[in-house]
Amino acid sequence: MSIMPHVATVLAALHPRKPRQRTTFVALLILVALSTYIFIAHSATLAPGMSHRRGDSAKDQLAHALETIQNSHLADINSNKHGQRKGHHHRPQVTLDSAQELAAVSSFLASLPQNVIPRTVDPSKPIDPQLILDFDTRGPRAQEEVEAMVDDIWFRNPVFLYSKKFSSVSREIKKVLDDLRLRPAVAIIDVDVRDDVDILWPMLQRITGQQELPILIIGGKVVGGADEVRALEKSGDLQKMITAAGSRINGAKKKKHRKH
Repeated sequence: MSIMPHVATVLAALHPRKPRQRTTFVALLILVALSTYIFIAHSATLAPGMSHRRGDSAKDQLAHALETIQNSHLADINSNKHGQRKGHHHRPQVTLDSAQELAAVSSFLASLPQNVIPRTVDPSKPIDPQLILDFDTRGPRAQEEVEAMVDDIWFRNPVFLYSKKFSSVSREIKKVLDDLRLRPAVAIIDVDVRDDVDILWPMLQRITGQQELPILIIGGKVVGGADEVRALEKSGDLQKMITAAGSRINGAKKKKHRKH
């Protein structure tokens, strides 16, 4: 009886695809070659009856050896995969400082109108990054992705305003910014009309240190409230800060008047 079909089946299961598998594959080929050589050499010197019985025994031993190698190889692969999953599971989660937390919350709220801070969040403590970041916060590149997120939110929204919809002071500050005709336009979050106002407002107080709305953020830096904005607008520094952050003043296209 030929042992080649059985060997071919096992070898097909061990087709080398990675460096680690190629090493096992080479070792397996050597074992097959040596076993085949020993089997042929011994078979040539044995009587026909004994040769048949010894041939069956050698085939069984070879099949057992191949099965042992295959099982050992599979166990090694599974062990490596389990070790990788375990290491990933126990990798510490990325932590956010106040500036990063403000950027993460702002990015989360500005990305989709329906995004809300879960009611389970304790606003007096730093928020769990997993709730508001759209990448693996335990991954090996999590810190780099946090930094990229911070740059991205303030690049896309150089001027960001947390305000009240039903507030004369907030309307005043909105008017100041609207008159500048900024591009990109001001990103505005009206905190008082949101479903998560009871969580978001105390969270913003903790992160920014501001106790009243509106809160103006330029280039990722908290400028302050209404009094600070008025003073900066009067001195001309507000426009300079906005320009330095990357927003264009008078960026809106003026309507052309048709001649009659």
